[in-house]
Amino acid sequence: GLDIPEISHGEMAVMSDYRSGIIDLASRAVDTNESFRRMLNYAEIQYSYCLWGRMPGSVTDEESPFNECAHAYLAATKAVLLSMREMPRERAAAGEIISAVDADMVRRGLALITCRFSGEAFNTADIVKPRWSGIPFHVASMASLT
Repeated sequence: GLDIPEISHGEMAVMSDYRSGIIDLASRAVDTNESFRRMLNYAEIQYSYCLWGRMPGSVTDEESPFNECAHAYLAATKAVLLSMREMPRERAAAGEIISAVDADMVRRGLALITCRFSGEAFNTADIVKPRWSGIPFHVASMASLT
């Protein structure tokens, strides 16, 4: 599999707001390579394993059973975005998103926010599943499923 650099908790909070735009841009990319397509595919598969980001607190609550899998799909999304800087047709749009993400992180004071999964790197060969056994002990997750 392909290695995916870690993403900080602060980056996650902002990247989740830009995820759909990043994936839309990446899905329209024409001049791609196998690594890019595998990373994009992983980001989308991992997103579905995390119930499409719909579980409350999956991005913001370190105790959420879905937090680690959210780290995985958002780390892959970030890797997809950064790789588009090298693509002639997507470079400008990717650069605009990167600038917006950077500005948003500074504005929201999230640049230095970390959690226990912030230093964890991922790999496209490893799907990260939610901690299903933790759902009964996480009130927000339990409430959303009942």
